[in-house]
Amino acid sequence: MKRKILAALLASTMVLSLVGCGGGSAETPAAPAADDGAAEEAPAADSGAAEEAPAADATAGGDETLTVWCWDPAFNLNAMYEAEKVYQKDHPNFKLNVVETPWDDIQTKLTTAATSGDLSTLPDIFLMQDNAFQKNVLAFPDVCMDLTGSGIDYSQFAAGKTAYSVIDGKNYGVPFDNGAVVACYRTDLLEQAGLTIDDFTDITFDQYLENGKKVLEATGKPLISMQAGECDLIMMMLQSAGASLFNEDGTANIVNNETLKIVMETYKGLKDAGVLTEVNSWDEYVGDFVSGNVAGTINGCWIMASIQTAEDQKGNWAITNMPSLVGASGATNYSNNGGSSWAVTTKCANPTLACDFLASTFAGSNELYDNILPSGALATWAPAGDSSAYGEPNEFFGGDAVSAKIVDFATKVPTNITGAYYYEARNAVATAITNYINGSDLATELQTAEQTVNFNMGQ
Repeated sequence: MKRKILAALLASTMVLSLVGCGGGSAETPAAPAADDGAAEEAPAADSGAAEEAPAADATAGGDETLTVWCWDPAFNLNAMYEAEKVYQKDHPNFKLNVVETPWDDIQTKLTTAATSGDLSTLPDIFLMQDNAFQKNVLAFPDVCMDLTGSGIDYSQFAAGKTAYSVIDGKNYGVPFDNGAVVACYRTDLLEQAGLTIDDFTDITFDQYLENGKKVLEATGKPLISMQAGECDLIMMMLQSAGASLFNEDGTANIVNNETLKIVMETYKGLKDAGVLTEVNSWDEYVGDFVSGNVAGTINGCWIMASIQTAEDQKGNWAITNMPSLVGASGATNYSNNGGSSWAVTTKCANPTLACDFLASTFAGSNELYDNILPSGALATWAPAGDSSAYGEPNEFFGGDAVSAKIVDFATKVPTNITGAYYYEARNAVATAITNYINGSDLATELQTAEQTVNFNMGQ
């Protein structure tokens, strides 16, 4: 299995080297490609885990500089600089060397270093997209440090978020940004249909469909649009019931996946009724709700930053949880889409310092999360939701304390299995839903999708 995963990573690295050499920003938290999943159930490990932390003293003499790779200056780099300031209060000699590195470049550098056997080119800490953890740790087990006994209390993070970076029961990442799913609605358009945000809270997709028909009739506007050829909503719906495209043993779970069938049928039902419309690009998708072509959207909470660019709509938006699937075992009103976590490399010159820094900041500081909240960086560290900053009303969203609400949503997201071939499976399902909407037989499309994934896995 490891050899097959490595081959897939090498192939993707070759592609990235051709198209990504010019640098530039990688996907920000508002990118459409991220989604759900985890290889294990929520980890039981916390600060009292069996493995001991590295023996070196984080405050001992010597160099106290750590090098960090991450992307997006306004979001991730800013968060690291703020973390540095917080940590320096008790560690005045501590310094960070933060290097802006697009995610595609990080993946390329990881693959190159691991396959060459020379890890000296890697930083002490780097940011990894959540859905890439499984593949990278399985393919390159010598790159990321096992953080299970590092002193980081994982019990304080949202279980669904933490599970992304758990492999074989061990923790390899420190959760960072929040990708909890929110359902966002134009309350002025709902009002025209005689509805309020309460009519969309704790509902099922059957109720969502009926409400959507009312909004469509009253306003002529669909409730939601999605990008054709993608399956963001499909994956969000799937994880909301704790389901995934893989079994625990890593095999594809598509043909006999009853929850996936419900998801596909639900999506097609929304599309056929005109409650959901599809567009051709991400820009069109964002343009739809910014310009008022649709009455809302469902996505990771980072989508709220795009919504707030429509300043003329201030006060006319509200958020709540997403609809739940009807007939699916384990169905909830919560899911995740997007996000990244911090990893410590085995090459790290001072692993105890790196772990103590992360434990004291991203896994232990209300001050840090209060400081980075204005940049849109919402925590999955549960205690942050109790701070006064997170309780502040957001006037754009009707004066609601949306930040605290989103942290609460994150704690309720079901875990699922990402699988090392998550992106391959996602793409296969995206093709299946497109063909199904256009009239193909669902069973046939699911069979084709699973065969495609098995081919990519070399099975």
